[in-house]
Amino acid sequence: MVLNQYEKKARELFLNGCNCSQAVFCAFCDVTGIDEKVALKISSSFGGGMGRLREVCGAVSGMFMVLGALYGYDDVGDGAAKSKHYKRIQKVAEEFKKENGSIVCRELLGDGGKDCSPVASARTDEYYKKRPCVELVALAARITAQYIEQNKIEKQ
Repeated sequence: MVLNQYEKKARELFLNGCNCSQAVFCAFCDVTGIDEKVALKISSSFGGGMGRLREVCGAVSGMFMVLGALYGYDDVGDGAAKSKHYKRIQKVAEEFKKENGSIVCRELLGDGGKDCSPVASARTDEYYKKRPCVELVALAARITAQYIEQNKIEKQ
């Protein structure tokens, strides 16, 4: 796995119009085996901090979805598997937070995080200058790729 390829792919997807969650989740379709069109739909609700509510950063949600697809549990009665997975999610969230001080969209965007309108912002040069989203997407992809590289996928 070439770590940088996922960071590059996530940036590219974001710059081509994907929301932050879609950019991260879809960058890993080759690893998760999820069809890109399906991945785009699944992750579409998580952009802008979950439907532009400015809650958990969409890039972080995308990271969580990738790890869920690869390492998540499907036996809902298996408390140990659930705890192991939550520990994994908390670990990558903490890495993201260590770099940015938060995993909350409105905090990451500063004043730009006050706009909770359901209308997506136009992707202009000014938009990209004001927002850290491209870098946040790249960081989430890098953390995800590093996690995958360091943790062999367990066969279910």
